[in-house]
Amino acid sequence: MPTITIRTPELPVPRRRAVALRLTRWLTAEGVQAGHVVVRFEPTEDGTVFSGGMPVEALPYETDGIGPRHASVTVCVGPDRDDAFRDGLARCITEALGADARTPFCYLEFRPTSPSDAYLGAGQRMRRADGTAVEPAPAAAV
Repeated sequence: MPTITIRTPELPVPRRRAVALRLTRWLTAEGVQAGHVVVRFEPTEDGTVFSGGMPVEALPYETDGIGPRHASVTVCVGPDRDDAFRDGLARCITEALGADARTPFCYLEFRPTSPSDAYLGAGQRMRRADGTAVEPAPAAAV
């Protein structure tokens, strides 16, 4: 269950949707079920991201109206994903965002995450991403 968290200045909903669709299409072409792709956008405000002690919005930036001023991306994928998969997904993410050589700050990190360490659902319907059901906790005695 690839989970991608993208932190950038606020992107309009149509732009976020376009990015999420492009990533989902790439991942499904790699054999991931579309419903297992999670893309989360977390907008950043001015003065919340610094590089070298400077707020990234102070870094030189050539705007084209498409690429973000800055982006920080965290990608959780299974530990079995090889370098080619990670390299391809990293390229897809930066292209989908419109980040390029003119983007003054773009950071992308992969976090290998075992499906047995990811949980889905809530309460009695909780299960691990590897498909293992989680038994409900016994009722506490009063």
